[in-house]
Parts: sequence; structure tokens; C-alpha cells
Amino acid sequence: MLRPFDADRPCHAVFRDPAFSLSANAQPVRSELSDMATRRRTTICLAFAGDRLGGSHISLRGLLDALSEHLYRIIVIVEVPDGRIAQYFSHFEQVIDPCALEEPFTVGSRFGLGSTLRTVPRIAGRARLLKELQADIVHTNDGRSHASWALAAKLAGAKVLWHHRGDPDARGTGFVAPVLADQIVAVSEYSLPPRRWGKLKTARVIHSPFDVNLNIDRAAMRKRLVAELGCPDDTIICCYCGQYIVRKRPIKFIDAIEELAKIADRPVMGVMFGEPEDAELFAEMQDRLASSHAGSLVRLMGYREPGHDWIAACDALLVTALNEPLGRTLVEAMLVGTPVVATQSGGNAEALTPDCGIIVRPDDPHAMATAVLDLLGSSERCTDLVRRAQAMAKKRFSRERHVEQMTLIYRELAKEAQPAVNITDRSSLSSQ
Repeated sequence: MLRPFDADRPCHAVFRDPAFSLSANAQPVRSELSDMATRRRTTICLAFAGDRLGGSHISLRGLLDALSEHLYRIIVIVEVPDGRIAQYFSHFEQVIDPCALEEPFTVGSRFGLGSTLRTVPRIAGRARLLKELQADIVHTNDGRSHASWALAAKLAGAKVLWHHRGDPDARGTGFVAPVLADQIVAVSEYSLPPRRWGKLKTARVIHSPFDVNLNIDRAAMRKRLVAELGCPDDTIICCYCGQYIVRKRPIKFIDAIEELAKIADRPVMGVMFGEPEDAELFAEMQDRLASSHAGSLVRLMGYREPGHDWIAACDALLVTALNEPLGRTLVEAMLVGTPVVATQSGGNAEALTPDCGIIVRPDDPHAMATAVLDLLGSSERCTDLVRRAQAMAKKRFSRERHVEQMTLIYRELAKEAQPAVNITDRSSLSSQ
């Protein structure tokens, strides 16, 4: 079991294996490097805030699974022992955050100065933990983790890899990352701030990784979904995939389904795969479904895994979100052959270029409904778009490409964090 970190005890007390000790485990591993030097394993700490699983965790898992155990020591720092994140990364070494907030930050809310100040008293404890772990690189992946761990990493002497997955006006990325980060990585061009200074000048865009070899029986999945819904075989089924938060505009999806039902000459159903993260918004959704015709057109399906199987069962994916840097479900739809209709906002157009999906005005349910009907009404056009989207997604979003690009950054940061040790200098090597 995980046990909390105590700065007055040896660090080995926090790991899953109580018998583990740093001194026994931190022996250098020899590897052949181009500069004929030997280094100990690079220790990469990935610190997570909260316990909600999202696309960033899926992307990271694909990366971490591909890293060599002989070259990298991966440590996952969690706030909730035996929580969803801990379970998702259960095959990696884990530590409990010694300074987790009693009241976690709200998912989806803007991270401002007040939120940042809440993390300040905890920085010293987190820095001590990172020193005990001999962290070379601290890889943070969202606003809460950036604010909680970036300064602690600098105080501990570790390199900060700031992975930006938010929108371009995020204050942390615009004003803090240029100073604290050693390398900034963004998931899309859109997500980077327009004003580039400090480390933003050398920021890199690395698309999230996907399994580009998905092989799903769309007909079988559709049959399964139709049976669950109890709808006619010729029903137009459109899906929403994502958490129910304001930025993703779930109510606009409901509006679009109502609009589509008005103009289509076939039955229409909307299916929403996701979980409520905003209680007020979810209550509004439920009221809307209970008090209008939408209640007979839209089904809340809950969270399902793997999500791409269910996307493949649908006729179209509707992306109603605003300021989405790069949605995973959008790319998954491209890969499984489901056409995408998305808002002209965030990184949607970037992902769907060139002509790999339909882009419509934001917050315009009628325009989205019309686009769906026009596309599905032309089988030749729809087939061409789907083939083009699938080929482009396989080219741009493969795991191999992502791992190659991220590994290069890890190597560059590790060289700065760890001095080279000559192979012939055995006394120096044994003293590490």
C-alpha cells in the first residue's frame, strides 16, 4: 500500500513496495550512448493533481509504456492513494503527494493568482520529496500540476517539462512557464500564446499519441448500440464524447440534436458519453431533457471505455466545444471512420485540416445540424472525407511519432540534469 511521505523519514517509506530503498535501487545502468558516456537511469517524476482521468492520462500512458526501463525510472506522484489515477498507472512506481490540498482545485475552472497562492506553503515539502527521489525531470500536464510542482522542481534542482494542453490565454503558460520551465511542449499550435518570450520561444508542438491501427467492426458496434437504444435501424445517431463541463458545451449538443430532428426525414438520436464534472451544469442538462422534446432524442450513456468503439457505432461525432486545444475524441473519430462536425474554435480546424471534417460556427446548433444532414446525404462525399481523415490521422498522430519526439526532449533535458561520466572512470561511476 502507498503511505504518505514524511520529510523526517527515509524516502523509501512512500513506495508501494515497503522493502524498496533508494540506495538499493539507484544503481547506474550502463547503456551505449553516442558520446561513449555512462549515466544512471533518468528519473522522471509525473505529478498529478486531483483524481479525474482524462485525455492527458491516456496520452501519457502510451508514452510511458514505450520508454525503456533500463534508461528511465518513472515515478508517478498521486494525490489520492488507490484512486483512479493511481490504478490507471498501477504498474509504475508511485508516491503519495505529501502536500495535497484538503480541498482540491475544481476541474475546468480558470487557474488564477488565488489558486496559485494556495500552493505556495506546500512548495518546500514537495521540493524535499523530489530531492529524495533524485528527480532529474518533473513532467507536469495541467494547470493545477504546473502551479503545484514547477517551482518545487526548480528548488529541487530538477528540470521542468511543462506540457501545455490548455488554451492560449492560460496565465501560467503565458507568464510563469517562460521563466520556470526548461522546455514547453504544446499539443497544438493553437494552444500556444501569441506572445512568445522566454522559454516560449523554443516551445515545441507535439501532437498527442494514438493507436492508429484501430480495427473496429463498425457494423457490429452500430448493431449493438441500436439494440441498446431500441431505435429503428435507419436512425441517424450522433454522439458527444467528453466530460460535462461548460467549455465543452454539452447543452449545445442537445440543441443540435433537436435541430437535426426537425429537418431530417429519418429518426434521430443523440448519445452522450461522459461524466458530470459541473453539478450546476449537469442539473441544467437534466432539467432540459426532462422538460422538452430533447428528452426523447438524447440519451446519457455514462463513461465508457474504450470510447473509440462507441464512436465507431455512430454516424457522426459532434464537437461542440470551444477553445479545445486538441480533442482526443475528434482524432479517434478520424481513425475509426466516423465523420466529424466541429466548431470553428480552438484546435479543431488544425486537426481537421485539410478537408478532413466539417467546421461550423461556434454555438450554432442549426448550422451543425445542417452540416450533418448535408454530409450524410452524400455518400460519395462522406466516404471521401472519411478516407482522407483516416489517412491524415494515421500520419500525424501515431504513438511512434509522439514517443520519438518526446524521448528526444527527455534526452536533451537529462543531459543538462546529469553530468556525463566517462566509462573508464569506475570510481566516479560507483560513487553515484
